[in-house]
Amino acid sequence: MRSIRPSFTARRGRSARRGTSPLPVVALAAALALTATACESGDADAGGEATASAAAGGEGKITIPQDIKDKLKEHGIDLDKWKDGAWKQWDKDDWLREAKDYINPIIEGLWDPDRMREAEDPDRGVDESDLSGDQGVTDPTPQPVDAQAVSPRYHANAPEAGKVFFDSPEGTMVCSATVVQDPANPGKSNMVWTAGHCVHAGKSGGWYRNIAFVPSYNDAGKNAAQMKDVTKEEAAPYGVWWADWAQTSEQWIAQGGPTGGNGASYDFAVLHVKPEAGGNGKSLEETVGSALPVNFNAPAVPDVDSIKAMGYPAAPPFDGQKLYQCQDKPGRLSLAASDPTMYRIGCTMTGGSSGGGWVATGSDGKPALVSNTSIGPVDSGWLAGPRLGKEAKGIFDSVSDKFAGQ
Repeated sequence: MRSIRPSFTARRGRSARRGTSPLPVVALAAALALTATACESGDADAGGEATASAAAGGEGKITIPQDIKDKLKEHGIDLDKWKDGAWKQWDKDDWLREAKDYINPIIEGLWDPDRMREAEDPDRGVDESDLSGDQGVTDPTPQPVDAQAVSPRYHANAPEAGKVFFDSPEGTMVCSATVVQDPANPGKSNMVWTAGHCVHAGKSGGWYRNIAFVPSYNDAGKNAAQMKDVTKEEAAPYGVWWADWAQTSEQWIAQGGPTGGNGASYDFAVLHVKPEAGGNGKSLEETVGSALPVNFNAPAVPDVDSIKAMGYPAAPPFDGQKLYQCQDKPGRLSLAASDPTMYRIGCTMTGGSSGGGWVATGSDGKPALVSNTSIGPVDSGWLAGPRLGKEAKGIFDSVSDKFAGQ
């Protein structure tokens, strides 16, 4: 086996507000994450936990039923104040942490093109010397593979890919994500796969806020300068989809840290989303025209010929506006003998690509999601992602069952 002492950072987004001081107790710049998040739909009977979504009112406006407001108040949250900016308060004692506490009320218009464009990577990393030693099988560090730009329009070439935006104490953040199939709603999925650290700060924090998915972000592939004058339709051609439910591993809530390997082997999350303004009755899958199946029985690393990772890298030399991909034969990365071995590939994508889907061809000859970007060294060169096993399937099935038939 091979000892490794790289500088790790979770592949996430950078704060757009440089003047905002992060809470010292919350290290969220580059969490690797696995989190169990639970949020409830606008249907008061959809579940027994915190309701976070909004129902579409007349003339496309968003309204919140009174019973949902009452449930939010059980958490000490006044929805009107929340929408007026109370969500920016990140007091440690009030930061909702447990799975049942997750809430994400829709704030219509919050994610405008400027906010989306400015969400970047925190570019923080720590030398994780505790990753060395006898920790299972780790293959030699792969050679870097240059990330290749996906040809626009992205909807034609990677319709399942998109960005996850969210707010943290450090400001506006970004990750990558993938539309995945929902077995309970064939052809009509509203499920999105991403990294756990894109929704929860880990052991020293709680749920992030205003989590939303934008499929085919910047579909025309414009650069950062060109994106300054775009309309919302150009930035989000298939709309903004808010996470009315999210779930990830309990390992992340218990162990997740700002950088390094803690929880990385379980760094995955599933979102259930709904359109910001009520939509036209179509699901996310129907809207974008595609969704990937998830393979929870992906072959062992030596048996995988090739994996393709996709995402929107935001740290230099990338600007976070364009979609990229890397393809490589994976090796193994073991962070702890007790944790599952991760996939690792050569790739020069940087922060912001976190959560992006890893796709491999299955035994049926069709592509399937087998992992997502979790960690990589500060100076880039490779990425690692968790293998998806029973823990990931349990999370996936829970979200699917929650919205079965809806």
